[in-house]
Amino acid sequence: MAKNDGWSREQLIVALKLYCEMPFGKMHSRNPDIIRFAKLIGRSPSALAMKLTNLASLDPQIRSSGRKGLSGASQADRDIWEEMTSDWDLLANEIARVELYYTGVGLPVELEVDSEEILVSYAGKTRSVTVEARIGQSFFRQSVLSAYEFKCCISGIAIPELLVASHIVPWRADPSNRLNPRNGLCLSAIHDRAFDLGLIAISDDLSLLLSARLRHSGTNSYIGHTFRSYEGKTITMPEKFPPNSGFLKFHRENVFCK
Repeated sequence: MAKNDGWSREQLIVALKLYCEMPFGKMHSRNPDIIRFAKLIGRSPSALAMKLTNLASLDPQIRSSGRKGLSGASQADRDIWEEMTSDWDLLANEIARVELYYTGVGLPVELEVDSEEILVSYAGKTRSVTVEARIGQSFFRQSVLSAYEFKCCISGIAIPELLVASHIVPWRADPSNRLNPRNGLCLSAIHDRAFDLGLIAISDDLSLLLSARLRHSGTNSYIGHTFRSYEGKTITMPEKFPPNSGFLKFHRENVFCK
């Protein structure tokens, strides 16, 4: 049981993991996930929930939305926020380390990348599949989907099994941002595939752009309903981790088939 007079680095990593992976509205002491993780790290559910809202006070997106969280963030909270949100690979590795620290085992989670991509490390070097890789991919998916409240930002589809945490800058193109939630969009599987192929893109004003191939696809009703009906409409913005404008520009200039 950890002391209650100060949060260890391991406890703060767990709190930051939950903050990234949990919708803002669920950061309360009655949430079963908070209860479970609080028990794991030796804190009360109310203390862990309060720590999450302290972290929220450090998030620029939360502050800009008018929600301030609590004002009791410590210097340790600020330090861990700055350290981890400037290096998402480090956070993924720390999550893996802390999972082992508290449980002695890694989490058996599924990967969302292609098999050939699994062999590429976060730094771009060949590596075997490890607990860190699995937790990293799980972290990215959960962070992106929870930020968009588990809804496709184009269509509003809210069936998690049909949703993908889609990379804006492709996996191979920017190793340092593979796990950055701001390099992700929550998309339905069909919109994810179209985004990866450059058939759609997101403009500077966050509206949907269609390639000429989709715009001139004749009278196909499925294409019309799935893509043309959303052209020019603004995507639904996430409550955390908004898409980075530089990443969207990279996709328009290097992937999008105008």
